[in-house]
Amino acid sequence: MRFGGRRTSSNVESGGSRGGFGLPMGGGGIRLGGGGLGCGGIVLLIVISLVFGINPMSLIEGGPSGVPHGQPAPGGETPEDICGADQVTRFSCQVLASTEDRWTELFAAAGQRYRPPTLRFYRGGDMSACGAAQSAMGPFYCPADRRIFLDTSFFEELAQRFEAPGDFAQAYVIAHEVGHHIQNLDGTNERVRAMQARAGRAEGNRLSVAMELQADCLAGVWAATEKSAWEPGDVEEGLRAASAIGDDRLQQQSQGYAVPESFTHGSSEQRMQWLQRGMRSGDPASCDTFGG
Repeated sequence: MRFGGRRTSSNVESGGSRGGFGLPMGGGGIRLGGGGLGCGGIVLLIVISLVFGINPMSLIEGGPSGVPHGQPAPGGETPEDICGADQVTRFSCQVLASTEDRWTELFAAAGQRYRPPTLRFYRGGDMSACGAAQSAMGPFYCPADRRIFLDTSFFEELAQRFEAPGDFAQAYVIAHEVGHHIQNLDGTNERVRAMQARAGRAEGNRLSVAMELQADCLAGVWAATEKSAWEPGDVEEGLRAASAIGDDRLQQQSQGYAVPESFTHGSSEQRMQWLQRGMRSGDPASCDTFGG
């Protein structure tokens, strides 16, 4: 994507670089151990935890918080300092700024006000209001504090292990998490969590898949508003990334076969389909993944 001299977002923070946190006990990731899991089950959970987002069922609600525009982050760094750390971080800040601009326009067209999330960069381990954050979990959005947690080393994993390199793939990752923020703002997250609390495992998984596919579609909607920044091969990069983190592909890699009823994020085909739908329509109304 050609962002050139585009602005960077002020809604950014730098988090911890500490290790040693356990995975979240109250939400924010997939727990390991317990329940008689064997080595194969643990490996599967680790691989699945690398997909984008987290199961809405495990999240706890909370009030909004963040760093005011232009103010120093908790570590004393300004947003400009944080975004200037390296090229990948700068690009991530530009993508976030673009989502702020585009979603502000889309919300305004619907007579609403958009309140952007905060992007928190960290290395190794950090804490969220949803529990501990660890690099192995991949990027995720925590609705309890309206933050996206991102260890940019995930992009190296995406490029090398999952063979999905490229800046458009990186932008898709961030835009997907912003999609979860949209779901938090419009009440989708709360409604789905309430339905999951009354549902069995199979229905709960189906609802989780619908949430993730909708976030993919919303990422596509954002991308459609930035077509002027597209470069040749960008669409292919995005679709390659979406395919790489499909539940079926991850399960095939980890255990040699897929179990569709256990999917929580959707198959590779579904993820590509809904990302494409958003990119083609540019309309959030086209992202009804719950329609049956």
